[in-house]
Amino acid sequence: MVADCRLLWQNVARWAANLTCVSMMGLALGGSSAALCQEIDRFAGPDRPVNGPPDRLMEALDTDGNGELSEDELNKAPELLRKLDANTDGKLSFDETLPAGMRDRFGPGGFGPGGGPGGGRGFGPGGGERKLVAQFDIDKDGRLNAAERLAARQANGGREGGRRGRGGFGGRMSNSAPQPGAALQPADVTQFPDRPLYDPDTLRTLFLTFESADWEAELEAFNNTDVEVPATLVVDGKTYTDVGVHFRGMSSYMMVPTGMKRSLNVSLDFVDDEQRLYGYKTLNLLNAHEDDSFLSTVLYSELARQFIPAPRANFVRVVINGESWGVYVNVQQFDKVFLKENYETTGGTRWKVSGSPGADGGLRYLGEDIDEYRRRYAIKSKENERAWNDLVGLCRTLNTTPVEQLETALAPILDLDEALWFLALDCVLVNGDGYWTRASDYSIYQDELGKFHLTPHDMNEAMRSGRGGPGGPGGPGGRPGRGFGGPFGPPGEDDRRADVGSSRDGGPQGPVSDERFAGEPEQFRGRQGGGPGAEGGFRGGRGGGFGGGRGGFGPPGMGGTNLDPLVGIDNERTPLRSKLLAVPALKARYLNHVRTLADKALDWNSVAPRVAHYRHLLAADIQPDTRKLSSYEAFLHATHNSQQFDDLDARASAAATESAQPTTDAAGGLEAFFTRRRTYLLNLDEVKTAVTVSIEEHKSPTVASNMQKLQPLMSLNDTPRPTASSPLIVINELMASNSKTIADPQGEYDDWIELYNPTGSSVNLSGMYLTDSDRAPRKWSFPADAVIEPRGYLVVWADEDGKAVGGIHLNFKLSAKGEHVFLVDSDDRGNAVLDQVHFEKQNADVSFGRQRDGDGAWQPLAPTPGGANRERE
Repeated sequence: MVADCRLLWQNVARWAANLTCVSMMGLALGGSSAALCQEIDRFAGPDRPVNGPPDRLMEALDTDGNGELSEDELNKAPELLRKLDANTDGKLSFDETLPAGMRDRFGPGGFGPGGGPGGGRGFGPGGGERKLVAQFDIDKDGRLNAAERLAARQANGGREGGRRGRGGFGGRMSNSAPQPGAALQPADVTQFPDRPLYDPDTLRTLFLTFESADWEAELEAFNNTDVEVPATLVVDGKTYTDVGVHFRGMSSYMMVPTGMKRSLNVSLDFVDDEQRLYGYKTLNLLNAHEDDSFLSTVLYSELARQFIPAPRANFVRVVINGESWGVYVNVQQFDKVFLKENYETTGGTRWKVSGSPGADGGLRYLGEDIDEYRRRYAIKSKENERAWNDLVGLCRTLNTTPVEQLETALAPILDLDEALWFLALDCVLVNGDGYWTRASDYSIYQDELGKFHLTPHDMNEAMRSGRGGPGGPGGPGGRPGRGFGGPFGPPGEDDRRADVGSSRDGGPQGPVSDERFAGEPEQFRGRQGGGPGAEGGFRGGRGGGFGGGRGGFGPPGMGGTNLDPLVGIDNERTPLRSKLLAVPALKARYLNHVRTLADKALDWNSVAPRVAHYRHLLAADIQPDTRKLSSYEAFLHATHNSQQFDDLDARASAAATESAQPTTDAAGGLEAFFTRRRTYLLNLDEVKTAVTVSIEEHKSPTVASNMQKLQPLMSLNDTPRPTASSPLIVINELMASNSKTIADPQGEYDDWIELYNPTGSSVNLSGMYLTDSDRAPRKWSFPADAVIEPRGYLVVWADEDGKAVGGIHLNFKLSAKGEHVFLVDSDDRGNAVLDQVHFEKQNADVSFGRQRDGDGAWQPLAPTPGGANRERE
């Protein structure tokens, strides 16, 4: 028994990323040593390291320090563990299990957003970063120079911000120091000065030069602080001085040893507020942590952006102090530039929901105290108490409104269809860091009119063909789920499959292939509870996790190709799923979206050419990369395609077949994920009956492919088109360059749009939308009192002044260079496009309108806002 109970406590960050509270290893403090040993062996086994609690538990239990637990030590375990229970609540919170150095790093106030009252730093936004700049900024320039940074490090006792020893999950990383990468200079690489920053077809090189050769130790020392380390950036032959750099990420930092590739954040505006790289001021350079294919973020972004606003992403090569650090994933920042690109405005309020195992960033109602929300949501725009109150109101409405009233109550304050697409993408692509599993790692935007929008944030742990996941809510009378009990996971899988081996739980040995469970009986797909979520998809029978209660936890990177699209429908900590999908109409729309994604986005014939393109783009750089987190063979395996595109692909596939040793997340690769996931979803009864949307063929200008691009949201045909019963309001006239024609109620000469009601009845425009972007069909909604009388006119001001009193003001302007304007029907009528107009470059004080009111060709007119159209003389 002692041999089977070897406690190799490793991977603190992986455990931390999923565990909110260790309830004495799933036991009461008085639990038996035999039960403790049995539970440990579930995770450790005799031949592999444990993915379990941190080493302070080992320190407490292993009193003789020999690395093993004797029978006597196991018998004394409850007494020894009780000594760690600092607050005497009968449980071990995460911080109580941390070693002293780690407690300094994460803070005694409690794990998760906020750290808890009276405590130190937690992982989340409430714990925040250490503020050192104000303390050590002697010259008061708002940043630390070399001398000031040295003083800060010395005053901090040389403590580094989370430096770890070598090694990685499941032995993925070698204990030997990596060899330096190839020496590269700007003259050695191809430059792309005429290509946009996020161009998918280029591998641009970024040269970072730090003042000191000790740059990595300095970045480590200031990790999780407000200190940025200055560097010079050279891109496409142009030099950008004084950029600020810091390490970023949680598990992608904590799990990666010194000398290996870690994610970077680069601030172009560190010193010069106006400095930009191709229009962008912030770079997020990700290390493809837990992604052997390197492609998860980029593919997720490409697919998601067909339906909802999502960060752009592509690949770059990074060279630091003259040495290549290989390929990084370049992901767009959620900032004002993102808002301008996706919502055509820079106003509104932004929040980031950081990684949180407790799922309290999932829009759960926490009462009226704003501070409770500040601990869980990090505001990224100017502090705004009104916006905080609106966020509280959204949570209150979402969680407390009766189901039969919920859709009507939410429609004015939440973009419901965008939220449903967000949830569908998250689940269909099995985002292991997504909302469905952790209720975190996403972004929230409230536009200037008060409506909330959701967008993905962390996309690097998606599209895996077989990792285990968290358990979920158990029910009475069922079989126990595997793993430690805990209240926060989504529904898990039935334990009747336990005989296949514990590696299905997502442990270090890796997953079991889907084929081993082909043709399972339907009764294995109940939605209540279960264990820590093996690949089979979280649909198992009822069960409480070990130690009672609800199902247990697995490591991150969760789910598998059989993940239930209705996972979490009874989980109160993911109310976007449990509350929205309880509304029959919203559930039907969601399943329509799932069907569309399964049928079109998961079609390997469409995706394969993109995978092949990126494989060819990256392979020559990934092979010699000495800093990467997984092997070149794993990359080949993960991107392998059974269809051969050319000789290079054939040779790479042969190499993968001969030499690849798949890691836990490469099993089956992307092709296996897309084909198996698609098959699974399209064979579910609730998905079979859903409706798909149309697609249009899209061919990349540089990639010979037959990839199909899904149509923008507003052209989807799974929503009703205008019918005879739809209000026949039309866009009648507009002016995109108003210098003196007519002033608005505020006395400003702004752009305007005129609507006309050609019918004999009054029409209330409440709930309808105007937009100038086909990516944001619900950009601006009409107020409740907007009514057009029979054969009457309504003039609205396109001036980005939506809060102005007097007149109706839009949250966007018109471009005199030309653009589109769309009139979109209300949510309850399916957001059909009622009318649209495209106009070219406009002349000042000349309107553009229909030849006759409500009818006729569009042409330049003598401006008549609020009156009958008139041709120019």
